[in-house]
Amino acid sequence: MTSPKTLTKEDILSLDDYMAQRAQLRRDILDLKKPRRIDIGPHATFYFENYATMKQQIQEMLYIEKGGDEQLVDELEAYNPMIPQGQELTATLMFEIDDPMRRATILRRLTDVELTAYVEVDGEKVYAVPEQEVERTAADGKTSSVHFLHFPFPAELIAKFGAEETRLILGIEHENYAHMTILTPATKASLAGDFDLN
Repeated sequence: MTSPKTLTKEDILSLDDYMAQRAQLRRDILDLKKPRRIDIGPHATFYFENYATMKQQIQEMLYIEKGGDEQLVDELEAYNPMIPQGQELTATLMFEIDDPMRRATILRRLTDVELTAYVEVDGEKVYAVPEQEVERTAADGKTSSVHFLHFPFPAELIAKFGAEETRLILGIEHENYAHMTILTPATKASLAGDFDLN
């Protein structure tokens, strides 16, 4: 039996089936993603990923590029690592700055920013571990505008995570970008569903 934490070719709709269902599937995924998109400060946005968001991402890439089975192999290899595996949260961190010159200036000041992202559970911080598929810092210290992050949680914090009284904070504590926010009940409930200690 295929683990629900790994996507395979059999999980992906054919292009024709996806096109027939695309409008509804996109509406469904937008509803799912809404509490999982969190802005931190003026430029950073976290998009917390799971099986459903990665499946939709693969379906969309195949729909746009129409690369067939050969492309599907690459997409599964690229996106499967971002499906949380029961004791972690995963997120895409994006720095969204429209002006190219301003973007370059800001990103040059954020060397290793991905290492300072954290989720705080009742005062205990879980720091991000970057996906290591590609170097995200240029020789001049400029960081990438996109980072793929894992937040590995110990069992005792997972047990606390979804409790009504637990306060959750998402933040970045880089010297040039220090911002945080308290997660809403809707976000907490959605993210708690990514954990599975079995």
